[in-house]
Amino acid sequence: MIEFILSIKARNETLFYFGAINLLLAILFLVLSKTTTIEVLGVNAWYKPLKFSLSIFIYSCTMAWYCYYLPSFNINLFNWSIIALFGFEIIYIAFQAAKGEMSHYNSSTPVYSFLFSMMAFAASAATIYTAYIGVQFFKNHFPELPEYYVWAIRLGIVLFVIFSFQGFLMGSRLSHTVGSADGAVGIPILGWSTHYGDLRIAHFVGMHALQVLPLLSFYLLKNTKAVVLVSLLYALLAVYTLVLSLQGRSLVSV
Repeated sequence: MIEFILSIKARNETLFYFGAINLLLAILFLVLSKTTTIEVLGVNAWYKPLKFSLSIFIYSCTMAWYCYYLPSFNINLFNWSIIALFGFEIIYIAFQAAKGEMSHYNSSTPVYSFLFSMMAFAASAATIYTAYIGVQFFKNHFPELPEYYVWAIRLGIVLFVIFSFQGFLMGSRLSHTVGSADGAVGIPILGWSTHYGDLRIAHFVGMHALQVLPLLSFYLLKNTKAVVLVSLLYALLAVYTLVLSLQGRSLVSV
């Protein structure tokens, strides 16, 4: 594990430290969730920044690893773009949590509505940049890498981009719960509804194809056809959770 961590640092020191900062923030938010009683919609206010900081940490380390393979890629521009975009998001989410107010879907004032729009812009810009990286993986050949591993990265990025943009479905509704208002009883920390549909599940499953598919390919599948098949099954799983949520049904109660 230490060797792997040092490898990430060697591949992209800037994103490595940005990821490390978010991991430290996640630990801080976890402590605050256990020591404070601030709530938003009946849920501890610090759970949201905790989840987002962990997500940014995982994304940063993942892209630090993948971008290392790309030839003639402007890594500094990518690094600082991601730091600016996600840095804004986590600062604003934590700021709102400290006040016990919503960051997402908050259009109660013109300022909050604008800042929510800026978060949507930040997420979209990061997703588009990731899609661009995916295009580079499709355009280039990587003779030093196993073909099945390259295809897993390609397909992982495709699913990440699709289900990242699925977030607009939640934004357009100003809600992630289908069949009830947000804030219903949910799985601890994750908050996924145990009684109603929850669009965050498909968002989570689809986006983490970015890590799941390459890991499966590298350590288990080791075959290009198997990678394509598993990627298809994984995509169907993500779509299934989305359809289920749109029907107002909880994945937990199925």
